[in-house]
Amino acid sequence: MANTKALLRPLAGRQEEARILREALQTNRSELIAVYGRRRIGKTFLIRSVYQAEICFELSGSLEAPMDVQLGHFTKQLGAFMDTPVKPGIPANWSEAFDMLAAYLGSLKTKGKKVVFLDELPWLDTMHSGFLSAFDYFWNNWCTKRNDLVVVLCGSAASWMIKKIVYNKGGLHNRITQHIRLLPFTLSETKEFFSLRNITLDPYQMAQIYMVMGGVPHYLEAIKRGKSATQNIDSICFADQGLLRYEFEHLYQSLYQNAEIHLAIIRALATKRKGLLRSEIIQYAKLKSGGYFSQVLVELEESGFIASYSPPNRKIKDNIYRLQDEYSLFYLKFIESTKSHTPGIWATLSGSPSWRAWSGYAFEALCLKHIQKMKEALQIGGMHSEQYAWYGKDESAQIDLLIHRADRCINLCEMKFSATPYEITASYARELVHKEQAYRSATKTNQTIFTTFVTMYGLKPNKWSEQYAAQEVVVADLF
Repeated sequence: MANTKALLRPLAGRQEEARILREALQTNRSELIAVYGRRRIGKTFLIRSVYQAEICFELSGSLEAPMDVQLGHFTKQLGAFMDTPVKPGIPANWSEAFDMLAAYLGSLKTKGKKVVFLDELPWLDTMHSGFLSAFDYFWNNWCTKRNDLVVVLCGSAASWMIKKIVYNKGGLHNRITQHIRLLPFTLSETKEFFSLRNITLDPYQMAQIYMVMGGVPHYLEAIKRGKSATQNIDSICFADQGLLRYEFEHLYQSLYQNAEIHLAIIRALATKRKGLLRSEIIQYAKLKSGGYFSQVLVELEESGFIASYSPPNRKIKDNIYRLQDEYSLFYLKFIESTKSHTPGIWATLSGSPSWRAWSGYAFEALCLKHIQKMKEALQIGGMHSEQYAWYGKDESAQIDLLIHRADRCINLCEMKFSATPYEITASYARELVHKEQAYRSATKTNQTIFTTFVTMYGLKPNKWSEQYAAQEVVVADLF
């Protein structure tokens, strides 16, 4: 058998996902598990970490490789796991390949569950290859008759995985026993990831890094110990050999066919901090409405690049879409327009007015990804609540986050990024009053409204903070 017990670094975070995978080893039936998520998110590492002692066969699809090449890879992998002097021949098609896999698995005498890991499944299912129908037969006519198998299907193309596997309308309909949508690390998982690599950074430094590259493990691996956030961002994002200098050009192309429409939507959303309605995306991106456009929106949302927010008592067409992928936003704001790299350029750029505007938006996005932590800090984590953004009709007032609570109270959240305690000025205090009045007037609400601040280091005490800040959350609470 191939060596599946190679030493892996400890698994950071992913506690719920790992629990689901481990429980599959204890059931009295064969399990079919779908795992999907964007590129670089750690799907393969998760599966190998949890199942490194149980994997009996593993195969990864190759992008744009024809069927005969994929079958050659299958044979090579099967021969490695069989570990016999006589290597198997190359099958003529996927039906023969799965027959060979069944024969191999049936010959194993090991106790306990045996794990079959098929990675980058969409790349294996090439045109006219018959891969999916062959797998359908393999699962339904062989695997389901046993109780000692865990078959993991993994892919980066989230929309393909959902349509073809999770909600398959053919032979795999309702056959998935568990599915895992793997998202970027949270702040707490990012902190744990750094800790396992002996990287010590304070919350402000980690927040800066998260605002640039999000919680994508592959990106975070590039962070060097002993360097500040500014130094790391400079070398990773702006140096000619930096990991993220040209990542944007490959990211979407590797995930989606005809990625030009996906990119047009991403670029349109990057221009509007408050987000865009569906109709506005079509206008800004110069696209046509229709089923394919709707499919692209779903693909981007399932992959975690964008998020939609539904205002209360509004129709789906009124959903507001926002770009929430930190790296895409940072690339379009800074990296793309920086043609040459001078060491230390980010230290210069990070003092510019454009940086202050970007950091405010990026900090809001960070907070919106950690709403549950915010609720816990406000001691309403166990209470039913709903959250959304609100904009006045004339856009003279906008509220980026409102939390409607079951106790008839509303948190009007203001998210402000600064390296020192945030100061409420007299003019900003008037703006706060205007926001609340505009919201009350538009919604006719008579519920109690608590103006709630989310900041790096809290508020600078003054008469305005005493009068208008009912509650506070600091970034340390989000970890």
